[in-house]
Amino acid sequence: MEREDIAKRIDHTLLKPFATMDQIDQLCDEAIRYGCASVCIPPCYIKRVKDKYGADLRITTVIGFPLGYMTTEAKVAECKDALLKGADEIDMVVNVTDIKNGDMDLVKEEIRQIKEACGDHILKVILENCYLEETEIAAAASAASDAGADYVKTSTGFGTGGAKLDDIEIMRSNIRPDMKIKAAGGIRTREAMESFCEAGCDRIGCSSTSELFRED
Repeated sequence: MEREDIAKRIDHTLLKPFATMDQIDQLCDEAIRYGCASVCIPPCYIKRVKDKYGADLRITTVIGFPLGYMTTEAKVAECKDALLKGADEIDMVVNVTDIKNGDMDLVKEEIRQIKEACGDHILKVILENCYLEETEIAAAASAASDAGADYVKTSTGFGTGGAKLDDIEIMRSNIRPDMKIKAAGGIRTREAMESFCEAGCDRIGCSSTSELFRED
């Protein structure tokens, strides 16, 4: 794949808890220069980025991040606040405790409520696969699909493991045909990005996009 084609699928990401505004500005400038799908930034920076870059840049942010065990009411409030401040896409962390308890109706209902709050905005559901068995990945992906989410996503990048190619097939087999997949966590090379794209991922969460464009 051409680098530009890969870049179109990348959510150029900086979610470190000590990220500075200068670093966020650099991230945004790179995303525009490379033609990335969006930047994925902490909620506290949404308004500043929106005010500075406007329609030149799509903003993805995270809610329930990174652990996912906040209440549904708290996540819905986070979602509404993020959209009000200018976010274009929401990446939410699923409640892993509900999955481990086998309470898939609760998982589905939470995602449904957050999608309702998102409206026409894109909602990506982070499953955090490193904590799940294969059957749980399948069940969680199915719940996200049934609840109307737009994407299912592998990882936060803050768990004990990141994206794995084997998980992509499990996810794909348990979602609607029109639903998309985002891989994130530990994807740092062009080869890895191409592998996940070829496996069927429409988005790649990546904090190392600049490395792709430094290649000769």
